[in-house]
Amino acid sequence: MSTIRQRQVATSRLKVHVRESGSGSTPVVLVHGNCSSSAYFEELMSAMPDQYRVVAPDLRGYGDTEALPIDATRGCGEWADDLQALVDELGFEKFHLAGWSLGGGVCMQYALQHADRLLSLTLIAPVSPYGFGGTRDLAGTPATPDYAGAGGGGGAAFAAQIAAGDRAAVQQVINNFYFKPPFRGTPEQEERWITSLMAIRTGDDFYPGTMSASPNWPGFGPGEKGILNTLTPAYFNTAGIVNLEPKVPILWIRGDSDQIVSDTSFFDLAFLGQVGAVPGWPGAEACPPQPMVSQTRAVLEAYKANGGQYEEVVIENAGHSPFIEKPEAFNAKFFALLEQTSR
Repeated sequence: MSTIRQRQVATSRLKVHVRESGSGSTPVVLVHGNCSSSAYFEELMSAMPDQYRVVAPDLRGYGDTEALPIDATRGCGEWADDLQALVDELGFEKFHLAGWSLGGGVCMQYALQHADRLLSLTLIAPVSPYGFGGTRDLAGTPATPDYAGAGGGGGAAFAAQIAAGDRAAVQQVINNFYFKPPFRGTPEQEERWITSLMAIRTGDDFYPGTMSASPNWPGFGPGEKGILNTLTPAYFNTAGIVNLEPKVPILWIRGDSDQIVSDTSFFDLAFLGQVGAVPGWPGAEACPPQPMVSQTRAVLEAYKANGGQYEEVVIENAGHSPFIEKPEAFNAKFFALLEQTSR
């Protein structure tokens, strides 16, 4: 088990808090998801083979990284540029990159800008290349012209619970949605995960961000600031990875029971409307659930058709966090990719 070290790294953009493990010559960078931090990677980092130097930053707005505002109109561009500044400061010329959930979006955005720096790209239960909410089909067509139902308006209630210090509510979300019940961590792990989630900055510049009024159900659309707006299809679209040059080997790995990134996501207001959990849903023709997983597969298949290489791995009996829930199955695939692409 590798010892995990923590420190602040001053980059050209901001001060970044990182967790590090290993002392090998091949860098691996891990990018966390929404409502979390690098703390969620501790078990994975401890299990990494010795030949790797593993770095997991806290993204701006999360953990102990300097709290600078997030311009959502750049999609995940703020985070991708922060990542570039970090790897430059650390002297990583070529490295493996892996991102979980929102972090998968950050990694796809980074790949669009700096594919030549990557040895491999691993997408762990990633956001769809067409963002989160507001689209209707495999091509990412908007359900409404203003992407109603996507963005900061969808996270206001949870942000209020975080700001109020409601640890019980946070723990319930983690246990019910980050993992497939009845999975539970140890008391020490749960305490770390809750504390990490609650370190997220809240408000208009951070989580959930701003929103705009919409004449379309459910009455709001994307704003221009904050975390949830970065993933709205108004600003986020990484489908251009189909044309990446050079062609980076991609591993797409997910749980079979993910309730967050799914074609039937419990965080997609269109799906919640369809099942009667949110009133006033205008019907499947006007507002179908977003086919998130199917969108990702369609984009990666196009990548393959263009000469790229990818593998989809579905881990049984796992939810949104397969690297935590099923570490043996996850690590076998992830470590094999690293070994094959480090040569």
